[in-house]
Amino acid sequence: MTGSMWGGRFSEGPSALLRALNDSFAFDRELFAEDVEGSIAWAQALGDAGVLTSEEVSTLVDALHSLTLADSDAEDVHSYVEAELRKLVGPLAGKLHTGRSRNDQVATDLKLWLKKACDDFAALATALARALAQRAVEEAATPMPGYTHLKQAEPVTFGHWCLAYVEMLRRDLSRMRDAQSRGDECPLGSGALAGTPLKIDREKLAHSLGFARATANSLDAVSDRDFAAEYLFCASMLLTHLSRLAEDLIFFTSDEAGYAELPDALATGSSRMPHKKNPDVLELTRGNAGRMLGELTGFLALLKGLPLAYNKDLQLDKEPLFRTRTTLALLLPALTALVSGLKLAPKMREAASSPLLLATDAADTLAATGIPFREAHEIVGRQGSVSTSSVEEVLAKKNVLGGTAPDRVLAAAKAALESLS
Repeated sequence: MTGSMWGGRFSEGPSALLRALNDSFAFDRELFAEDVEGSIAWAQALGDAGVLTSEEVSTLVDALHSLTLADSDAEDVHSYVEAELRKLVGPLAGKLHTGRSRNDQVATDLKLWLKKACDDFAALATALARALAQRAVEEAATPMPGYTHLKQAEPVTFGHWCLAYVEMLRRDLSRMRDAQSRGDECPLGSGALAGTPLKIDREKLAHSLGFARATANSLDAVSDRDFAAEYLFCASMLLTHLSRLAEDLIFFTSDEAGYAELPDALATGSSRMPHKKNPDVLELTRGNAGRMLGELTGFLALLKGLPLAYNKDLQLDKEPLFRTRTTLALLLPALTALVSGLKLAPKMREAASSPLLLATDAADTLAATGIPFREAHEIVGRQGSVSTSSVEEVLAKKNVLGGTAPDRVLAAAKAALESLS
């Protein structure tokens, strides 16, 4: 079957209906650079194994380096690369597939892509965490109301609020590093499912592609998509945290709260109401968090019923990954700029000084005189006694590790900036 990587036993080519359903070049072209990278490494491994001469390896590697991506009616990115290579080196292109399957090829491509996607994730999340930590340095002593059940509870500082999200982002970064470490193994050389018959040094091959190690089982290697699932989970957790941040900031910048104002460049107006300043970036963050949960759930559902080893269902694993990386590349820089440009309003400090928020300090003050705290709590609740301390004095009392005392917040913010550098 001319132009295909398969079909010797078939008497006719694939129908238009099959091709419309089966062909994946329209989206897996995203893996072009990784497919070329893996093919170069495989050519060199074939040379080391004595399957190709040094001249053949050099010819293939030079040709692979020269390939560019263009529109094509190829079945997938792997057949595209081979077809383009054939135009340059003729039948020698067919030797490149010796001992290799599209099954271990695509698994390798995807892991190479995921390693880069994880690096992007880390860089973007770190930039946002640094922006929050920098605001925490600047606003370490800026009072704001703290909330539980969306009811005003006790005063905190805006810097302390920023650092809460820094902690979430640091956990996101730790999770992604763990996932990247687990996924840092190379499937190439696993063949279709049983391993390659060639004398390939798979550890050397893995290291040549920047992997820490080769996969240990060929059946698992061609069907494993744990790394992809973990990437989506890490992205889901990240966006869940960012959705919470967005929800807070939507409220803080609302007309009712008025604690802060969005940067003009990161807000929109209304086509009907001239006075509106809408938090579209924050709302889209919240919306994308919901969609991200769907990507993760759909991906896990795709995997749950697959027998060993490779199944064509796995062709559908890529688009959720591509969409997620694109979303993070747009969303995280926008949030980073928004956090850096957020303008705090005097109303934030005024709200933090409300007698309601100082009631807990009044109970603590009574308890310090020897009255059991439960009684002090009842006295304040019944009589409405309020603290005689200022909001700054109340904040300064919370001088414990992890507390909202400005000195503690400033030290924590500086430490966070250093750890994120």
